Amino acid sequence: MPLAGELTASLISRAADRYGLPVSGVLRLWTCRNSPARLDGGGVRADAEVVLNEAGRAVLAELCGVSPRVLARALPAFTVDESKISGGREAALAQVRWRSAGAVAGEAAFACRSCTARRTGQAQRAVRYVPRWQRVCVRHGRWLLDADAAQPLEHLDLSAVPEVAAAQRRWSGVARRAVRSAAQPGQVFALAHAVVARWWEEALHWEREEIWPRRLHLVAGGDAGTDFQRWRVVGRDAVIFPEVVAVADALLDPAMAELVWGDSGAGRPRPLSVDGAFFRRLGERVDRDWLGPLAAVDHGGPLLAWMGALIRRRRGAGGPPGCRDDPWRLKRELQPATMAGLLRVLAAEERVGGSGSRWRAAVSAEHRFQLEQLIDQAREQLVEVRGVHSGTTAEVARTLLQHLSHSAALIDQALVGTAAAAIAAGVALEDVAAWSRLPAQELAEIIIAGQDED
Repeated sequence: MPLAGELTASLISRAADRYGLPVSGVLRLWTCRNSPARLDGGGVRADAEVVLNEAGRAVLAELCGVSPRVLARALPAFTVDESKISGGREAALAQVRWRSAGAVAGEAAFACRSCTARRTGQAQRAVRYVPRWQRVCVRHGRWLLDADAAQPLEHLDLSAVPEVAAAQRRWSGVARRAVRSAAQPGQVFALAHAVVARWWEEALHWEREEIWPRRLHLVAGGDAGTDFQRWRVVGRDAVIFPEVVAVADALLDPAMAELVWGDSGAGRPRPLSVDGAFFRRLGERVDRDWLGPLAAVDHGGPLLAWMGALIRRRRGAGGPPGCRDDPWRLKRELQPATMAGLLRVLAAEERVGGSGSRWRAAVSAEHRFQLEQLIDQAREQLVEVRGVHSGTTAEVARTLLQHLSHSAALIDQALVGTAAAAIAAGVALEDVAAWSRLPAQELAEIIIAGQDED
């Protein structure tokens, strides 16, 4: 039986295990022309997902012994269409295409094995689409970890930190308040998570911080020991979760918005002060009455961006309504790095002795050389364009367009190659898409197409 929110690829893997067959053997039921994303050390990434065509869905339903309607309700990716396999002469064949879960239906995390056993009768590994505000298995006291990272743990034990599970129960009320405030709960959570994740990065320098170190050691089994940096990455989202919910609740509170308005000078604008009433009260709401001045000096961070949007909207000085005046809009550059990305950076820095050249450390020298060659060739083509002045108008125009077209093709190759390398190095697809100025879905398809041609 499928689990609610399960990845289609996860269900296929569990079905293969139930039949006592290797996954590769079961996948032969479908025609597949691309490969799943793999970990550096080999093996398929746990968040690798498959998209099926209509004939492929019928095969999966028969394999599992359940109706397609049941699978459609349980599996978010089951009804997702992929143009390359849904049409054309071979549409009648049962086909699959590999994708990353994040590009299909959102964040993926490991399911609780105890809950899986309770549902299916077998304590197997399963992967589900689970938003970050639902990562606590309250029944078994576990934090469910991201499935896209190269690390062996599926969950963290929360038995010694009950405040984390309590925060998830509290989130339900915060989400309802968001809806009443005409805000999307997911956006509110993302903003609060970005705010607190910034604090987390600075917390190593906070002499008065005692809550997070204690909580981190507890989720690490009692002592993070010499592996402290890795535990700071793996345990971050679980450890900061209570504060994320508290900050989300505070940002939705009209009384807190009034404090922002008062600190800004209301009708007589003035710069925000580090000892403003809003920052003091926010520190108190996360049980750190000393935090206010530290939070106030994070210029360019998501908290001050939220405050600025709130003030502009209140003053009516922000121009026509739009994203700039939406206090819940979180710019991509302010989104915190994922666990997978941070682990890749950590591994790269360890290999090169702590060098700050993070992307270069994570991408092979051969790949970097190929990208640099493409860029150099494009530069040469553009230089040649400057020398085209003689001949008829038509001849000059034709030559210019040929050179520009060739340059554009080379730059496109470099862009796609750099994007693929960044994603392989652990950078989130959404971040790379923003830098490339391409929709995430389109970028994923371009990269997959390039892998198919290789």
